[in-house]
Amino acid sequence: MLHSAPAAQDFFWDDLLEYIEDRRVIPIVGAELLTVPDASGNDTPLMSVLAMQLAARLRVPAEDCTGDDALHTVVCRYLQRGGRREEIYPRIRTLMKELAPAVPPVLRALARIQHFNLFVSTTFDSLLAQALDEERHGGLPRTQSIAYAPNHTQDLAADARRSETPTVFHLLGRMSASPDYVITEEDTLEFFTSMQSESKRPGVLLDELKSSHLLLLGNSFPDWLTRFFIRIAKSGRLSLQREELEIIADRSSAHDAKLVLFLRNFSYRTQVYEGSATEFVHALSDRYLARNPGVAAAATDGLPSANPGTTEKGSEPHAMKPGSVFISYSRADSAAVETLHAALEAAGIDVWFDQRRLEGGDDFDAQIKKNIRSCSYFVPIISASTQSRHEGYFRLEWDLAVERSRLIAESVPFILPVAIDPVSEAEALVPERFRAVHWTRLPGGEPTPEFVERMVRLIRDHRKRERGLL
Repeated sequence: MLHSAPAAQDFFWDDLLEYIEDRRVIPIVGAELLTVPDASGNDTPLMSVLAMQLAARLRVPAEDCTGDDALHTVVCRYLQRGGRREEIYPRIRTLMKELAPAVPPVLRALARIQHFNLFVSTTFDSLLAQALDEERHGGLPRTQSIAYAPNHTQDLAADARRSETPTVFHLLGRMSASPDYVITEEDTLEFFTSMQSESKRPGVLLDELKSSHLLLLGNSFPDWLTRFFIRIAKSGRLSLQREELEIIADRSSAHDAKLVLFLRNFSYRTQVYEGSATEFVHALSDRYLARNPGVAAAATDGLPSANPGTTEKGSEPHAMKPGSVFISYSRADSAAVETLHAALEAAGIDVWFDQRRLEGGDDFDAQIKKNIRSCSYFVPIISASTQSRHEGYFRLEWDLAVERSRLIAESVPFILPVAIDPVSEAEALVPERFRAVHWTRLPGGEPTPEFVERMVRLIRDHRKRERGLL
């Protein structure tokens, strides 16, 4: 259980690194590695913060909602008051988008271990995939993400372990507006029960788990679930002789005397690390990089850099400069927005718009949220498409812009709606604040000289205000 003499520990680390370099190790990553800084700069569990905010949103007591079962506790209290389980999942998605948590450093450390190509996540967020993209691909979204759910069975590709592109398999679902991911203990039961069904069994993944060494990092499963999970992963009686080992690193397992006793007697190839998952990952990453110098720097060699004002298709957004314009639009209006963007850029205006066009259940990027807060002008594109879509990513952007506009003097323009289709202002499905400002009508998104001239004038006015000249 990694409490042996230093020499024995050195053998342990050396053996583990050999297995990793042979690509025979799969990390199974849990919520303990997900943290956000609090007001004092200390790390706070992301799921505890999410549980507290969910409790406030649902208007249920939040006392004692700080442990590994914090979300489960909040949901139970809501159900006891007559709430419906199905109402929880879209609210969690909304809260996660509003939180827009940054990638924790420990996930970055894990992502730097280049010989890890297959990861299993037991959480519903996409921070691990984001860490891999940022550490290995310069922010380009190349990581393959797969999500299992009882009503939407997905399995691992047969060649995933040999692919140069990393894969994150969300074993307990990925965040969406539907109840397709785990937030309660009942969800956990349903997911693991489904995996035992022949028709819903993710066979390729389970075969990979069976034949690999496993790192259970920060999952903090209850005693019974830890035993059950290892039994499922190994597809056989735990007391039978096997070559592959499992290493458990989390805040609770080493202190669970009954679990340790069980593993010592019935699963001798399972070892429990006496320390936190974060400590384990950083120790492992440091040793790996010492054996493989330069591997982290090599990961991003030759990657293209994007224009500061816009993003290449598929790249991460960059910070906006003062005097920049943020264009918010529906995916169906991409062609019109490209035309608009080209005209403004030709006039020397820094314009940002997300060419990836995140929609629906996609994850809310922290940089996008920051750009809405820092842009000088926000241009929402109103169209037949936005009228037909009652749900969309652009609506979240619109709400964030309205929030920011409340901090800006009414005499200072900020939200500048552009209608590219004949949509009536009275009937438009837009925030009320949009109706209080002047709309520009550009049929098909074709910019007029007057519109471009007005935007140039607004940018000049902004710069004068910044210098105290207005």
